[in-house]
Amino acid sequence: MALKKDGLIEKPADSEEQKPEWVPKTEIGKMVKAGQITSIEQIFAMGKKILEYQIVDFLYPNLVEETLEVSSTQRMTDNGRKSQFRAVVLVGDRNGHFGIGAGKSEEVKPAIEAALKDAKRNFTFVSLGCGSWECGCGQKHSIPIKVVGKVGSVEVVLKPAPRGLGLAANEVVKKVLAAAGVKDVWSFSRGRTRNVYNMAMATAAALEQLNTMRLKEDWDKKNN
Repeated sequence: MALKKDGLIEKPADSEEQKPEWVPKTEIGKMVKAGQITSIEQIFAMGKKILEYQIVDFLYPNLVEETLEVSSTQRMTDNGRKSQFRAVVLVGDRNGHFGIGAGKSEEVKPAIEAALKDAKRNFTFVSLGCGSWECGCGQKHSIPIKVVGKVGSVEVVLKPAPRGLGLAANEVVKKVLAAAGVKDVWSFSRGRTRNVYNMAMATAAALEQLNTMRLKEDWDKKNN
């Protein structure tokens, strides 16, 4: 039976199905399996992308998984109306790494499996820290600076919060932040917030801003 913690599904190790041995097809995959790469930070530092979802399975075997949404979609074809299911899946290690993916299929289970693989290919890291003037502990429990992410009409604002506040956010934002390892944050969102996919992706876009901004401590290290 799957265990549930902070709204995320965590599967016990002994419940995993036997999987075939992974044979890497990309250069990065071969380096990961050979032990030359031990984290996704190294992959991004090389300017490479994750093209095989097995890379994340190999580096982070204890990921939590959460299906954020399963919805029905329809489109017109020459043979009439065709229905499919779209799944949105979140994965993370609760320690600075997470990914969000979407997948479509005529059945629910294949749609979730496709979304799970897509989430692992979109796996990224988060620069955690403590940017709250009320706390100032210097530990990695929140985010170092205010960030904003926007996808479609949805805009999500994340602000550093003191230790012990928790995640002051709606359910979708809270799940993404928990999977990424953020424990304390202030948040604000506007737009069509009922759109689960856009809410999740806007939160991810906000967290991605932390990887594109140069923080003061990083600048000090570079100068020294």
